[in-house]
Amino acid sequence: MTPVAPESLMLDLVAFVAARPRPYAEVIEAWRTSCPRLTVWEDTVDAGLVAFRADGQVVATPKGLSALSGRN
Repeated sequence: MTPVAPESLMLDLVAFVAARPRPYAEVIEAWRTSCPRLTVWEDTVDAGLVAFRADGQVVATPKGLSALSGRN
């Protein structure tokens, strides 16, 4: 069974890139972890909540923005 990052952390990452597109290196620096059980970056990408643009920026997807707007 693959560990799943807590949803609240995934939404924090979506909010981070929804504020403005950010370079991949900046996102990885902020969200990288050495804990194999805490895979926020990987889980957020796999869930389709963030995406890479052709210019190398990481952005929130429509699905990510929708999840963010439904956040309590």
